[in-house]
Amino acid sequence: MKINNRNKIAILVSLFTALTAIGAYIKIPLPHIPITLQTFFVILSGNLLGFKYGSISQVLYLVLGLIGIPIFAYGGGPGYIFQPSFGYLLGYPICAFTIGIILKIILSKVEIKKISKSRFFLIFLISDIFGISTIFIFGLGFLYINIRGGLYLNIEQTFSTGLNWIEALKTALFLFIPIDLIKAFLAVWVTITLKKINIFCFN
Repeated sequence: MKINNRNKIAILVSLFTALTAIGAYIKIPLPHIPITLQTFFVILSGNLLGFKYGSISQVLYLVLGLIGIPIFAYGGGPGYIFQPSFGYLLGYPICAFTIGIILKIILSKVEIKKISKSRFFLIFLISDIFGISTIFIFGLGFLYINIRGGLYLNIEQTFSTGLNWIEALKTALFLFIPIDLIKAFLAVWVTITLKKINIFCFN
């Protein structure tokens, strides 16, 4: 995304940092890992700000949360790295970067005005799915390390709370992945709508 106005860049980056924070409070609380609207805004940041500024907005979100501002789903502070869901947060900047870089590569090789609406939608959807995949890779990987290494809970606590690798994987596959795919569809629709009225620039 090419923007000459530094103020506009700062506003857009700050906007998506704030939206991701707000998304943390729009949630369905579940044991260990809640369903939130955060990933919707993470996807949008990659779609609309590109790989550079989209990922910066998410890094800023992580930094603000880790220094103590309660903008994560269950608060904030450096101790949040021991939450079982922290791996998903680590995946946010990677998600935005992945989406942005894929879009940059694909859209730089085609003439956007000649792309059909269905193909345009598909390009963004595929890019967003790849981005979402990185969140799950980081999220499940971090959760696995926590459970196996006892970083979050000791063995007794793990069994008493019902937190285990197999259950976490089932939850991701049957609950979170379908929900995030719906978010991706909605994000693409919002992206294309905003493009039509030329609010944002694209890679």
